[in-house]
Amino acid sequence: MATDHPQSAPGTAAAAAPGRAHGTRPRVLSGIQPTAGSFHLGNYLGAVRQWVALQESHDAFYMVVDLHAITVPQDPAELRANTRLAASQLLAAGLDPDRCTLFVQSHVPEHAQLAWVMNCLTGFGEASRMTQFKDKSAKQGADRTSVGLFTYPILQVADILLYQADQVPVGEDQRQHVELTRDLAERFNGRFGRTFTLPAAYIVRETAKIYDLQDPAAKMSKSAATPKGVISLLDDPRATAKKIRGAVTDTDTVIRFDRETKPGVSNLLTIYSTLTKEPVADIERKYEGKGYGALKTDLSEIVVDFVTPFRERTQEYLDDPETLDGILAKGAEKARAIAAETLERTYERVGFLTAKH
Repeated sequence: MATDHPQSAPGTAAAAAPGRAHGTRPRVLSGIQPTAGSFHLGNYLGAVRQWVALQESHDAFYMVVDLHAITVPQDPAELRANTRLAASQLLAAGLDPDRCTLFVQSHVPEHAQLAWVMNCLTGFGEASRMTQFKDKSAKQGADRTSVGLFTYPILQVADILLYQADQVPVGEDQRQHVELTRDLAERFNGRFGRTFTLPAAYIVRETAKIYDLQDPAAKMSKSAATPKGVISLLDDPRATAKKIRGAVTDTDTVIRFDRETKPGVSNLLTIYSTLTKEPVADIERKYEGKGYGALKTDLSEIVVDFVTPFRERTQEYLDDPETLDGILAKGAEKARAIAAETLERTYERVGFLTAKH
């Protein structure tokens, strides 16, 4: 639930949403998997930076989705370490626990509980049509594909509906999951009475796409053919600068944005513009008559100036696990207060017998 982003109108059932009063800010929900280790520049600029901005205008809920992570095999110790690392990087990027709710998905058991109800509301054919499952299962093969991978979009539905989210920041590749969420919310509301907010996809179209430094036709990704094309935010800054200086360009010498004929240079200009907030046209004028070397040298300094404090802030949280755990525990407590209310209402509507304590 994260990445590139029209601002859509908020969902329609805000007045019925648990955990907030009528007329409050729209609620937004997103998550990131703890499987990538270091964030790279592409997912920071495409997703995490938008999360930081949204916490100022929305009632923002962000989670490290470790339940989603185990749809493929994970080493337990690595998963724990990567969960802490993801949370630390989100905080280092600017998420403020006083302005948003940051938590770990497995700390809120209502996610799995609501997912079962939603699984029983979802048609097999409906789940089979989810394109990301088809893509991932094709790569892994049927024998290595788990039932969890097949049903993870339903868990994602539960993630969103638990918090009565109005908007969900997603990339275009995830829009289908928001549409499934709306379909299941409408189905439940129609069958059992109005219970869930219908969420809208929040897609910020102007978000810059960052491409691989060695293959500027491909989006920057951890699964790149070579690590030389990926700017990992926790890399040694000297290694990062070396990657930028070695970025693929072309045989021309003119610094001009042209995605079709000059994808490498255009990618460097996009990174420069996004980090400095300078318009691309101004950067083109600045380097008129200069070669690619000058652009790469200056850009490497800009990126190093960005990643150095990010690395330092991340390490500060990792070095103070007590503070980090406290932030996540507080976030989970706030999240559970809302999630439990939604689940209780759902269970009552479905017809489950209320437990007596």
